[in-house]
Amino acid sequence: MIFQLNDTDIFFPNPALAEPDGLLAIGGNLSTERLLAAYQQGIFPWFSDDEPICWYAPHERCVIFPDKIFISKSMQKVIDKQIFSITENNAFEKVIAACKTTARKEQDGTWITSEMEKAYIKLHQMGIAKSIEIWQNKKLVGGLYGLHINNIFCGESMFSKVSNASKAALIWLCRQHTYSLVDCQVHTDHLISMGAQMIPQQEYLKILNKI
Repeated sequence: MIFQLNDTDIFFPNPALAEPDGLLAIGGNLSTERLLAAYQQGIFPWFSDDEPICWYAPHERCVIFPDKIFISKSMQKVIDKQIFSITENNAFEKVIAACKTTARKEQDGTWITSEMEKAYIKLHQMGIAKSIEIWQNKKLVGGLYGLHINNIFCGESMFSKVSNASKAALIWLCRQHTYSLVDCQVHTDHLISMGAQMIPQQEYLKILNKI
């Protein structure tokens, strides 16, 4: 059953009631209060411009435990050579704009709508949404952004304009020892190759609520 949300009540059904593909509810809005309520229950928005707001709570979550991130020998050489400069929260709006416009294989268009972009910029201004920036020759060549919710970094998107830039951002994030878990939301082969694993929804929620 897919639940219909309205614009006034900040309410989400139990995440366990999500459809097999993780879709839990549609509708509502992207107000700061609603977004925070969603993430604190393991729910996130994911939709395109021509769709209503869709809220997901996957029954299995793709996550990285920071101390288990896999760094290949070739990637370690890239890190050791220090070919990138890395900053945090220095260019959030540029990072989300790049994530929105960067072309991706087997993906037509972007799920980062203008409405979502504005909502996450507001969360950044509140100190909740954060970005990691990768620079090369003073140019922004990669990065990622997400939300700091309790003890988890809820990753939203990443981009890379040169080889290994997004990997460098993810590795740097994990090496800060700030979070007990990096939530990647959905499975990709790229993330699995870096040490991501699938965990049940209930295990994810236990970690999320253990502040």
